[in-house]
Amino acid sequence: MRSCSLLGEATMQSLKLFLFGAKSSASYIRDIRVDKQAVGGYGGLIGRKKGAVALYVNFSGIQMVFISCHLSAHERKVEERNSECRHISHSLFSKHQFQHAGPSHLTVWLGDLNYRLEGIKNMRARSLIRKDLQKVLIGKDQLLQEAERGEVFNGYCEGNLSFKPTYKYNIGSSHYDTSYKIRVPSWTDRILFKVDHDSGIEAVLNSYESIDRIKSSDHKPVKAHLCLKVNDS
Repeated sequence: MRSCSLLGEATMQSLKLFLFGAKSSASYIRDIRVDKQAVGGYGGLIGRKKGAVALYVNFSGIQMVFISCHLSAHERKVEERNSECRHISHSLFSKHQFQHAGPSHLTVWLGDLNYRLEGIKNMRARSLIRKDLQKVLIGKDQLLQEAERGEVFNGYCEGNLSFKPTYKYNIGSSHYDTSYKIRVPSWTDRILFKVDHDSGIEAVLNSYESIDRIKSSDHKPVKAHLCLKVNDS
């Protein structure tokens, strides 16, 4: 990281978003803006704020928006999460002279989206995961179901969910929740992206995976390697 520098950051209590780049890249930034949007109330034992923080960056004419969010929890709150996604999408940067979905060539949306597995028993889900058959669970994923219905993330892409569900783990381990709550494992933590196809930019997702070695949370973080190809024509 010595060759990198912090180019921008957005924070709202526990929600944080940091943008790093090569030190030489700072001279290519024509504009950078920060926004945030709260939704609902607080959740969890330490009262984490629900909502989103965002960064808009104009990098040598390429307009990019990065959104980090934390949406409402619990399996039953699908409609609340859908509503929060729509509200965040329409509200971010609205006080500026544009909305992020309009001029941005690339939008990356990530965070604890909190969509759960639905319609499967806890022990059945865990049994499939132990056998490395988590792909069987994909059809039970609420986010994919809602996107298929056109309720959220229209035009967005996501990599294959080839990694194990990222929630809920016993803190300090890679073992799923053994507390009295015994949550059904779910892919709550996601990274999605959307490209304006009229921009002449192509996006290639080289990898999308969770980081199992990090054990300081009841979630496993996810990472994505996304490459952009800019067509000069």
